[in-house]
Amino acid sequence: MNAPMKRRRLRLAAAVAVTAALLGGAAAVPAAAITSAPGAPAAPEAPVAHGSDSPDHRLTEDELRREVARTLEDAGFIGLTVEVRDGHRRIHARAGEAELNTGRPVPFGAHYRAASVTKSFVATVVLQLVAEGRLSLSDPVDKWLPGVVSGNGNDGRRITVRNLLQHTSGIHNYDYSDDTGDSAADFDRTRFDHVSPEQVVAGAMKHRPDFPPAPADDPEPDWNYSNPGYVLAGMIIQKVTGRAWPEEVRDRIIRPLGLTGTYEPGDDPRLKAPYAHTYQRFPGSNTWTDTTLRNVSWGGAAGSLISTDRDLDRFFTALLGGRLLPPAQLAEMRRTVPVGPNFEVAFPHAQYGLGMMRQPLSCGGYRWGHGGDLEGATVRTGFTEGGRRSVTISSSGKTDDDEQLLRAEAALQSLTDRVLCDGVRPSRKL
Repeated sequence: MNAPMKRRRLRLAAAVAVTAALLGGAAAVPAAAITSAPGAPAAPEAPVAHGSDSPDHRLTEDELRREVARTLEDAGFIGLTVEVRDGHRRIHARAGEAELNTGRPVPFGAHYRAASVTKSFVATVVLQLVAEGRLSLSDPVDKWLPGVVSGNGNDGRRITVRNLLQHTSGIHNYDYSDDTGDSAADFDRTRFDHVSPEQVVAGAMKHRPDFPPAPADDPEPDWNYSNPGYVLAGMIIQKVTGRAWPEEVRDRIIRPLGLTGTYEPGDDPRLKAPYAHTYQRFPGSNTWTDTTLRNVSWGGAAGSLISTDRDLDRFFTALLGGRLLPPAQLAEMRRTVPVGPNFEVAFPHAQYGLGMMRQPLSCGGYRWGHGGDLEGATVRTGFTEGGRRSVTISSSGKTDDDEQLLRAEAALQSLTDRVLCDGVRPSRKL
């Protein structure tokens, strides 16, 4: 839902329609581990409206472990961790390895690149500024960044802050690799490059808009995923507050919620321990490239945060529970539009709000959250309407093969739906 890797996202969308049946049929699965912990906070919510909320129908921890191992196998991942919260209980499961050919398990509580989940943090700060009367969703971009969005038909006088957060601006989804290449050698050559927000926006301005910006009241606007739009949102935060967007995210969200594993790394290419290595199989290569060490400054406000399973759960639970935004602004965030046929092929019936995605659950109701993708890494989050149940998933190991990308996305969505619909019951003590 949400990838700074534009070309891979488009290839995934194209592949889904052709290979949608691939998820059926289970293969032999590797060993997986699971732990559980009581005492996790949960926002109040009515029970999920179907029979599996009964303890007799919820997944056992052994069944969850098998589901996670099957997901690893179906998706072709190297490593996978899952944190499930069911009411006040947290359950952790993992499969695969943290580093190729070591047999070392993926650590629980690992730090990883949250990628496009960053957008939910940035949208929250923008909406807080709206609530404070310092900014309006109807403000044109040019009010805060005069002349920045211009050229080749791009016009910051017509694009609003809402358009940026909603992906309805029409700004082309420029990616740094558009200019540098997407082979393994290209990645190694540029992995430590510093890329400024201005460079990202300038790259997008070299392209004509994909479509005109949508009016606020359009129920079915043209839609395209645009990372430069969120980079611009980060630049607007700085104009409004006089401080860089990571400082505002830190002081408004990270510190108040006690998100001790969440931070913006700047140009530091490392991850704090513990972490799992990430691996990408690039076009034209049959070998894995370790993508763990890298500068993600090009992601900026669209995708540079580092976080953990626990922190992302705390953030979204607080957000959906009304602890970060007043009711009016939370309602704006949850006011969704269709994502359009291309994106919906990979994410069926998905709708996008302001930094938040919604998809229907097979058991009724919806799941909310956001995901993120980088070379070698995938993050997915899912939360029931009131936050009673949640799942946070991080994985390593991505390939350039279209069918495998489809298989991976379908496997992740299946796991998310199963956990949120069925829940996980405690292990019985003998």
